[in-house]
Amino acid sequence: MSRNHIGVLTGGILLLVVAMGISRFAFTPILPFMRIEEGMSFEAAGYLASSNYIGYFVGALGAGFIYRHKKNHLLINVVLNVLSILWMGLTHSYILWIILRFVAGATAGFLFVLTSSIIMDYLASHLLSRWSGYVFSGIGLGIAISGLLVPFIETTFSWEGTWIGLGILSLLFLIITMILWRRIDIKDGERVVKTRETRIFQGFMPWLVIAYGLEGLGYIITGTFLVDIIYNIESIRSFASFSWVIAGIAATPAAPIWMAMISKMSTVKVLAIAYILQIVGILLPVFSQTAWSVILSALLFGFTFVGIVSLSTAYARELFPKQSGTVVSILTTAYALGQIMGPILAGGIEKIFNTFKAPLTFAGTIVIFALVTLLLGKLYSDRKKAGQVIELRNE
Repeated sequence: MSRNHIGVLTGGILLLVVAMGISRFAFTPILPFMRIEEGMSFEAAGYLASSNYIGYFVGALGAGFIYRHKKNHLLINVVLNVLSILWMGLTHSYILWIILRFVAGATAGFLFVLTSSIIMDYLASHLLSRWSGYVFSGIGLGIAISGLLVPFIETTFSWEGTWIGLGILSLLFLIITMILWRRIDIKDGERVVKTRETRIFQGFMPWLVIAYGLEGLGYIITGTFLVDIIYNIESIRSFASFSWVIAGIAATPAAPIWMAMISKMSTVKVLAIAYILQIVGILLPVFSQTAWSVILSALLFGFTFVGIVSLSTAYARELFPKQSGTVVSILTTAYALGQIMGPILAGGIEKIFNTFKAPLTFAGTIVIFALVTLLLGKLYSDRKKAGQVIELRNE
């Protein structure tokens, strides 16, 4: 890869660090401190998380309609995203938190879709598609950074200082990206003429979208409350922040590793493995509350959720190579829809059963449904495709 190609990819990684690792997921390790110091209930925290995911849904959906000036739209959204991070540490108003988490989610949705499509299209145009998985390492890297910095900053500057500190770091990453991308010409997308071949909701794609939406619903319960759950188990409280660092470290190399596996097996088989491992990771704390079990749970969570994101996104683009922005937007919108419901349902279930085991069991069950949908959908679509081929031959 040339220096320019490395610069484009690095810029994309840094944008996902900001949009996903910090803006979205730093909330997870900060949440226990906010809940205790501000007297916030588990249910109120769930609504706060869901506000972010509603925003993510809106942003991901809107990004699918961006065909021109993608770079400009992307930079505007990352500026707004950074401001929303900084402002979280400057207010104690729950209503403002709701609004700011919505803004953070909406801009993150735009950033994820636009960054993913820009990087995948750019690399494909230079015959470097095999490197596309690396951009998703920004998610894990951001999680690891937030997991390491949050307890360190919080000790001195409380939870407010963690948001401000992470906001300043995000601003630095934005400046670096602008420098790296200053000479990069990103071509505008084109509207694809609708034909039978370009219709997205056909074949395996609808099944992939449904499975991905269920994955969003299931995984986000662990993604939102993992640290808080561990923090509330007194015997392993000291591992709370460390567990999020483990999740980030596991997530950082996940995308390239999972993408490399598809050279040995089909994408759906690799996805199935990722789903199975994630189910184990989600349900592990239900049956065992030891330091080793929560560390393994965090490791499996980080390694699998980034793998599922990268594999699903890349496979969708492979099915519709000329509609990368649209397919990434559809997938991310379904994912976001699941994430909106996840924290609210988790908060309600925890309130009814008064134990963290109930929402985790629910989350694991939902991901099982996602796996079944994926496998049955592939089987059905392959049989239907084979039947169509036979019909054409007979004609």
